[in-house]
Amino acid sequence: MEFDSKIKTIEWKNNTSKVIDQTKLPYEFKIADITTCEQMYNAIKNMIVRGAPAIGIAGAHGVALAALELSRKTGTKEDFLNKLNRKAEYLKSARPTAVNLMWAIDKQMKLVGETDCDIKTITEKLIKNGVKLENEDIEINKKIGEYGAQIVPKGAGILTHCNAGALATVGYGTALGVIRSAYAKDSTIKVFADETRPRQQGARLTTWELVQDGIPVTLITDGMCSYLMSKGMINMVVTGADRIAANGDSANKIGTYTVAIAAKYHNIPFYIAAPLSTIDISIESGDKIPIEERSHDEVTHINGERICAEGVNIINPGFDVTPNGLISGIITEKGILKPNYKNSIAQAMSIILR
Repeated sequence: MEFDSKIKTIEWKNNTSKVIDQTKLPYEFKIADITTCEQMYNAIKNMIVRGAPAIGIAGAHGVALAALELSRKTGTKEDFLNKLNRKAEYLKSARPTAVNLMWAIDKQMKLVGETDCDIKTITEKLIKNGVKLENEDIEINKKIGEYGAQIVPKGAGILTHCNAGALATVGYGTALGVIRSAYAKDSTIKVFADETRPRQQGARLTTWELVQDGIPVTLITDGMCSYLMSKGMINMVVTGADRIAANGDSANKIGTYTVAIAAKYHNIPFYIAAPLSTIDISIESGDKIPIEERSHDEVTHINGERICAEGVNIINPGFDVTPNGLISGIITEKGILKPNYKNSIAQAMSIILR
């Protein structure tokens, strides 16, 4: 039996990119209509749309929106292409860590470079390719889910950090895709979601979408995972990733590294679930992954209310890097990659680059 999630995070309709506004959840369900490249940049930057695969598709849509705008007011094809390239680079700068954003935009611009036709046809091809990438994302996630479900023990307690679900992708999810596929086979599995400070994506988003799909979930605070592991309540960890280096080091939401250390100590397998597009073979190790520093208000405030004294010093990296030695496997649409990651990643990437 296949689990069918009803959540679709981003969708192209009538020359508009329609995205679930994730800053409103779980208090309000709202679809944001994105009609310009600048609006898409702001939606990505301000996490209206978030999650590496989802912002990749948002980037692809953003290029199509830019082409639509420019096609209405740009004269020569050369001027159109120059301006479109600048818009593409602008979109890439919205969030530096998640490589899917760059990957999808590069896919669009590669198509432009290979297309020797007029402005109208280029724009049409960008729209069509954006929709193609959107539809492929769901199928990729379902394959990740199928491979991941095969290694979930019966009745397992599964911990996930942040949100790597339908809301972080076009639909179905990576880490939550594994959980959805496992639950379809075994409804006795138990899901634990930690709150994921400072933006509470586990509390606000992961629990929301699992409740929407009727999958029981238990919310815990970020500091509880070691306790639950010591009591035998957690048997495996599955998270997503925003960028994976060529050696398997994986950047994910801040706090992932801590969970991986706790899992290693308790001899609990720790898995990353991500599409191959999240792997950046141009980066040798996690030390080279750029880490986004986010607004200090995310730490000092919750729901607009200050929770600490004025004048305290704040640091707010959005991500940390889990070293490859703590990762049991990387679940992809082509199977589960195992250590030695330099070899398994190189082999997997060579298949999709042929």
